[in-house]
Amino acid sequence: MANLQTNYLGISLRNPVIIGASNLVDNPDNLKRLEDHGAAAVVFKSLFEEQIQLEQLEFDEALEEYNYRHAEMTTLFPRLEHAGAKEHLTKLSKARSTLSIPLIASLNAILHESWVDYARQLAETGIDALELNFYAVPKRFEVTAEEIENQQIEILRAVKNAVEIPVSVKLSSFYTNPLNFIERLDKAGVDGVVIFNRFYQPDIDIQQMKHVSSHQLSTSAENKLALHFAGLLYGHIAASICANGGIHTGSDVIKMLLAGADAVQVVSMVYQNKFEQIGRMLEEISKWMDEKGFQSIADFKGKLSNKNIHDPFVYQRAQYIDLLINSDHLLKRVTLP
Repeated sequence: MANLQTNYLGISLRNPVIIGASNLVDNPDNLKRLEDHGAAAVVFKSLFEEQIQLEQLEFDEALEEYNYRHAEMTTLFPRLEHAGAKEHLTKLSKARSTLSIPLIASLNAILHESWVDYARQLAETGIDALELNFYAVPKRFEVTAEEIENQQIEILRAVKNAVEIPVSVKLSSFYTNPLNFIERLDKAGVDGVVIFNRFYQPDIDIQQMKHVSSHQLSTSAENKLALHFAGLLYGHIAASICANGGIHTGSDVIKMLLAGADAVQVVSMVYQNKFEQIGRMLEEISKWMDEKGFQSIADFKGKLSNKNIHDPFVYQRAQYIDLLINSDHLLKRVTLP
């Protein structure tokens, strides 16, 4: 029988399927079901400093709403403080006691000091690793790419110095050269990279003429970007590679492993197909490995990476040119006047 064991962030996993950060993990029953159906590890939903700051502002405004309605009135309430990250840390600690598989915390902070402070607090809950969620949308025209990258490198170094557990970074694909930045992260000591974050963009309702938000789940068609960069990164960095986005089937996982990924993260797949899909994915991987004669993931991981293939142009611009040259078959599907 195929051995699906893999190594991610220096942690031995029973298979390469990791549950990515989401609200699924808020329910302890969901955590156990994810584990029972075969998940190898769970990334707890992100601790967002921005959300904590917003809640604290709303809390303070509610307490002070009636403070000056009367000349002699200074406050209606005793001195109270917002709980900050305590609720999140409590849930994380409970998740740690619920699961027997590795648990990874996720952090998205704003201030340099906050990254370090929250990282320490998260590590104290007994988690196995920490994922720095570099989810940020540039808002100022004058900030350069170099400034953003240098700041994130310093955050990584500071967090690595503050905690003793492995630290990964979840990245967007919107760096000028993701390969260069990932190489810099690797040299700065990152234990793993997750490629890539999915950005949830605003939409517009044209009838009501207002902005709306929607939770759009991924499809398998979206996983090509992660596959592309996994194939380019394999064999060139010491850090683990985790593919994210549009991974829904065992075949999707196999593709990522062939390209060079050590593991994958899934979320939309569980929302769409329920917990049982994890087991079906693992069965598909095992069956394929048995058919191909592979006893372990190490036997084929990176086999189709840029480093190990004979055609050096597969992961380069030649694919784009090839598609343009051979696009006649697409025209046959279009009814021309």
